[in-house]
Amino acid sequence: MRRFVVEADGGSRGNPGPAGYGAVVRDGDTGRILAEAAEFIGHATNNVAEYKGLIAGLRAAREIDPDASVDVRMDSKLVVEQMSGRWKIKHPDMQPLAAEAREVFPRGRVRYSWIPREKNKEADRLANEAMDAGKAGRQWEPRPAVASGPAAAPAAEEPLETAAPKAGWAAPADLGTPTTLVLLRHGETHLTPEKRFSGSGGTDPELSEKGRWQAERAAEALAARGSVQAVVASPMRRTRQTAETVAARLGLDVRYEEGLREVDFGAWEGLTFAEARERYPEDLTAWLGSTKVRPTGGGESFATLTHRVGVARDKVLARYPGKTVLVVSHVSPIKTLVRLALGAPPDALYRMELSAASLCAVQYYADGNASLRLLNDTGHLR
Repeated sequence: MRRFVVEADGGSRGNPGPAGYGAVVRDGDTGRILAEAAEFIGHATNNVAEYKGLIAGLRAAREIDPDASVDVRMDSKLVVEQMSGRWKIKHPDMQPLAAEAREVFPRGRVRYSWIPREKNKEADRLANEAMDAGKAGRQWEPRPAVASGPAAAPAAEEPLETAAPKAGWAAPADLGTPTTLVLLRHGETHLTPEKRFSGSGGTDPELSEKGRWQAERAAEALAARGSVQAVVASPMRRTRQTAETVAARLGLDVRYEEGLREVDFGAWEGLTFAEARERYPEDLTAWLGSTKVRPTGGGESFATLTHRVGVARDKVLARYPGKTVLVVSHVSPIKTLVRLALGAPPDALYRMELSAASLCAVQYYADGNASLRLLNDTGHLR
């Protein structure tokens, strides 16, 4: 059984007053941060915010692996003692929140312990970020920075990423069988040859005739290799069609993962790069210069994409340890998985070529190390 550590906190500026919570989920063995959550919740007390942070942290852990055990660590003596069953919950505002927290994981799989505030800095930071965002009238967003251990602290100017640590020559020799993710980009749609923005906020096109041919060739190549044991895919139409073609050849079912969908390009959906630059020159320049900038019209930043793709990756790794899994997705999520495996900076996304129906492969080891084995292989399409 996999073990997680959830660190959660909440705060209220006024008690009651403007309130927010923060929570992080760590790998129980390595201390690496796997997920984070934060939210401004309006006018509330400290205790309500702390309970909501607990619930968010537990839910984030369940999203990664619903079969895991969880150690919850909080600097709220009240919440720890009440959830441990040693103190009665008398306040009517606390009772439904405690009941909600108990429903996230089965009884007996969550343990609670108190920690001093100075050891709960990450959750406290997130809670304050959420309150600051609420004060500014905006939503909280994750910040990108590699976090690889319990003492890792993100640089102030970079967001937190759920990134795999870099592999090294000094890694232990006996790490068991790695989990291999074979990354397949979907086949072409009618938008692909024209190089138009085609994300999760557009028309969700289906495969073109050429795209269906590409999916068949990928299916033949993967069947010939004979190593794929599971298929996971983005739920968008083009990835569903590609994944179902391959899975039918392999005799496997397809499991869909929302976190693998393409980034939302907002108002740029359906435009070529040149058209987007002509219509939104300042917005496009800002987007290219920072992973925290969203496309025009409320699209999705690459920082947000990185966070959800990292969570989706960890869910797949937790579900299929030691197996070879075909992951059918899109340009941006696959490039993000490759970048995180390499420990490369965010702008590395712009330095990769990823053709329609191409294959990449990354292996993940028990100590958290990752190794890129294949990039943009299109030999099966020749």
